Amino acid sequence: MTGETIQAMIRRLRKARGWSQERLAEKANEVARALPTLGLNASLSRQDVYRWEAAKRKPREWLPVLAIVLGVSREELEAATAVEETTALPETRTVDDFLRPGDPFGPLVDGPGRRIGRSTVTDLADRVHGLRLADDVVYGRDLIGRARRDLKSSVDLYRMTTHTEAVGQGLLRAIAELAQIVGWVASDAGEYAEAEKIYRLGLSAARKAGDGTLAGQLLGTLAYQVANQGDPREAVDMAVAAVDAAGLDAPPRARALFLDRVAWAHTRAGRPQEAIQALGKAHEALTDEHGADEPDWTYWVSVEELEVMDARVYTELHKPLRAVPLLSEVLNRYDATHARELALYLSWLAVAYADANEPEEAAATAERMLALSTGGASERTAERARVVLESLKPFRKVPEVAALLGEYPAA
Repeated sequence: MTGETIQAMIRRLRKARGWSQERLAEKANEVARALPTLGLNASLSRQDVYRWEAAKRKPREWLPVLAIVLGVSREELEAATAVEETTALPETRTVDDFLRPGDPFGPLVDGPGRRIGRSTVTDLADRVHGLRLADDVVYGRDLIGRARRDLKSSVDLYRMTTHTEAVGQGLLRAIAELAQIVGWVASDAGEYAEAEKIYRLGLSAARKAGDGTLAGQLLGTLAYQVANQGDPREAVDMAVAAVDAAGLDAPPRARALFLDRVAWAHTRAGRPQEAIQALGKAHEALTDEHGADEPDWTYWVSVEELEVMDARVYTELHKPLRAVPLLSEVLNRYDATHARELALYLSWLAVAYADANEPEEAAATAERMLALSTGGASERTAERARVVLESLKPFRKVPEVAALLGEYPAA
């Protein structure tokens, strides 16, 4: 990937192999021991890999080993290191920078199609919200078929009918909202490339409708996926552009949500100060009494949800003493019918307990998390299960941990 930094390259190649940071360290140590002429002390740890990926240190002496372990040439690794050292900070980017050329909403018919009115927009909006509520309790692989069909039929509806400008804008908003939730469902099913295409389709619809806040929602959701599955620096650009697109007059809950995504992107990019600052701004935005009326899609944004993101950021930054109390309090009153979200939040609590050197609590929390897993329907919970179990492996001699690892060896 041209212009890719060394931290992004290591993270990408590691994730492509399904390895944790600890597993990459183990593999590198194996190669270092097998090649004593390199003169490396084969005591690499997960923390060392974390520091590489967070751009806190450079793996200069380890480049020959990483080339072997990650299946890439040393020259490529050296070039990536040079990118990090010489590339200036990117200019501020806007929503338009993330849209691809072309109009996906051009008419499909040469002559006038069936005329539709506001009632059709209302019906479509109801279907969109219904799918959004379904996603609370039905997950990725079980919901993706219906989600795809709904999105296709909504785009066809816009392109094959005639309508007033106001009705057309209403249809575009509904399509954009639908694209956001369908993209989210596709991502939950592990179909990340398709999810990105869907998000960009929705972004086009929101921009065509002139809805900056909704455009921010689409770009912010894409930024969240990129932060987890791609280059976090690109995710920071996207998340910041999403905030800018919404503007200072955006609804408070929407603005808080977008700032939370900025915080997460900075966290994944190894920028702790920027992440903490964005968390503070998110809480301030939520209490702002100004701004437009809240759209339906912000119904779930609350102080509790912001606290969950606070705790996730603290966990990622290895601050478990901050993360554990926040997550414990939120989870004590969380809606148990939302099994996927509950499992995901428990996964962060388990990792925070492990980071705090509390293996018994970590194992008990992990057991709750695994019991709530969605039977393979959600790639998000599957991925977090793997992360949780990896975090427990250093404590495999603790009886509670040993029992849990024995019960879930495949994960």
